[in-house]
Amino acid sequence: MATLAAPALEFARLPHPAPASAEQRAEVLANPGFGTNFSDHMVSIEWTEGLGWHDATIGPRQPITLDPACAVLHYAQEIFEGLKAYRQADGGIALFRPEANAARFNSSARRLAMPELPEDLFVESVRQIVAADREWFPTVEGGSLYLRPFMFASETFLGVRPSKQYKYLVIASPAGNYFKSGSPAVSIWVSRDYTRAAPGGTGAAKCGGNYAASLVPQAEAIERGHDQVVFLDAAEHKWVEELGGMNLYFVFDDGSLVTPALTGTILPGITRDSLLTLARDEGLSVREERYSLDQWREDAGSGKLVECFACGTAAVVTPVGKVAGHDGEFTIGSGGPGQLTQRLKDRLVAIQRGQAADPHGWVMKLG
Repeated sequence: MATLAAPALEFARLPHPAPASAEQRAEVLANPGFGTNFSDHMVSIEWTEGLGWHDATIGPRQPITLDPACAVLHYAQEIFEGLKAYRQADGGIALFRPEANAARFNSSARRLAMPELPEDLFVESVRQIVAADREWFPTVEGGSLYLRPFMFASETFLGVRPSKQYKYLVIASPAGNYFKSGSPAVSIWVSRDYTRAAPGGTGAAKCGGNYAASLVPQAEAIERGHDQVVFLDAAEHKWVEELGGMNLYFVFDDGSLVTPALTGTILPGITRDSLLTLARDEGLSVREERYSLDQWREDAGSGKLVECFACGTAAVVTPVGKVAGHDGEFTIGSGGPGQLTQRLKDRLVAIQRGQAADPHGWVMKLG
């Protein structure tokens, strides 16, 4: 089980003048959706050059006032994370690998010339908001409390240099299913005209600009009747990288798995890494290597590729049934969920929700 060192800062608790009523909460929690409803509180910590991190608070969720010359609005120094708090089988609450999110947050910060947040302070900030808003857990099957830590440059200035002031916040959102289609497997569109990231860029950082760049091709996918877009590499436009917000896995008829290697253009997903470990625990052969679109189509057509799935914090594990592009489409396996995909998902979710043993110490219980 994961443990936590004492935080370097004490959090001041600010009273909430008008929290949601029990009736208002119940209405939201019966059908929370994803990312459209929010809990009562938020965490805020300031960073100032020469002073470091200071003024840690947990208080009411409220609008942020920004000067029109605020650095983030002009130079996009902004990063974020996404993780969930889960209701456990014993009724308690737990986080899943929050220290991995903390480490990735700091990796993103380094890439965008932003200050690193001590990992114990990151985890404590998440604990603070879960403790404040534990009544916001959804009542729907598979519901969770989605947590969004983020940081942005808050200094007021115009000039191309790193900011001297930053604001770190955490908000929470009760979450149900990520995909709204209800289909047992998603359909994805291959983007030929756009790339998500290039070598030397920010592909391995979790920053807003990467997602902004994916919106046009994602809209193209939706307009054509698909759930998600998949990107190819920027250099040769042939190697499969990742979806707009998820990593990919390919399952073959010999029981082996392949996932695209982390080359600096792909976000190192924590769900991706967890599934690598679980698959290897089962004795499965898992390779991290390049996989081309042409090979994907060929292997699906021959039956060598029997399953494909996407994974990420929000959607967890989602089967991919169909792939389409300007040069046609193909179906993977039966076009629905595969046995190995479902088994890995069940194992992961059981650990996250305290229904199975946690041999790797991933679960941090909060009480």
